[in-house]
Amino acid sequence: MPHKIWTIWIPLLLLGFVVFFTQPVAADSQPQVAYQTPTARPDGHIIYVVQEGDSCLRIELLTGTTIEQMRTLNKLDQNCTLIPGKELLLAVITPAASATPNPHVTATPLLPTQTPIKGNGKICVLLYDDVNGNAIREETELSVTGGAASISDRLGRFSKTVNTTESADPVCEDVAEGDYNISMAIPGGYNPTIVMNSQVKVQAGDQATLEFGAQHTSKVDVQAVEEPQPDKSNLMLVILGGLFVVLGIGLGGYILFTRR
Repeated sequence: MPHKIWTIWIPLLLLGFVVFFTQPVAADSQPQVAYQTPTARPDGHIIYVVQEGDSCLRIELLTGTTIEQMRTLNKLDQNCTLIPGKELLLAVITPAASATPNPHVTATPLLPTQTPIKGNGKICVLLYDDVNGNAIREETELSVTGGAASISDRLGRFSKTVNTTESADPVCEDVAEGDYNISMAIPGGYNPTIVMNSQVKVQAGDQATLEFGAQHTSKVDVQAVEEPQPDKSNLMLVILGGLFVVLGIGLGGYILFTRR
């Protein structure tokens, strides 16, 4: 009988040890779980939902957010008291500006090359009374009014007529760069003393001044009427020559008459 008891009791005892030591040991803390940082919301807030049994220390170990940061962001008390199910702000990030996928680049059209704008110059004309007719303006020779100067470029794009005045200053006209023909028409009662047509090339900023001379016809008529006075010395020679001729004839007649 005792032998049978030992054969039954020893296996039961061994089974009890096995069952006892293989039972899981109850832990006071929550089992460790893997934690993934949640995606920030559109406003940049990272939120953690408090679980049953969570503490600020556990959340710090899981998320890396310090207890002090949790207190500041969530206005928690000194004990960092948490309420299960409540959202806990862990951090605030600034959302990165999303790049526009496949941006469409608009090519800037090439602008046509503009034709260079030419500068302007001046053509000035003056008509003067060429009193002595030497085709050179003297300081005492005044301007003549009533003359008409025609200014035109050789390409036919510009044509204008300007009238001369009694002013000592020439009459000027603004013109674009180019080659020009200038023709002067003088008023009645005058005759030209120089050529009344001229050509000139104008560059930007240049001033081309042309002077045309004309002589009043009254001065020409007076000069034509006045005959040149004979030289007195030549007149005396003519008289003396005539006297010698007369004396010679008289002397020759006397000699012939006395010989008879």
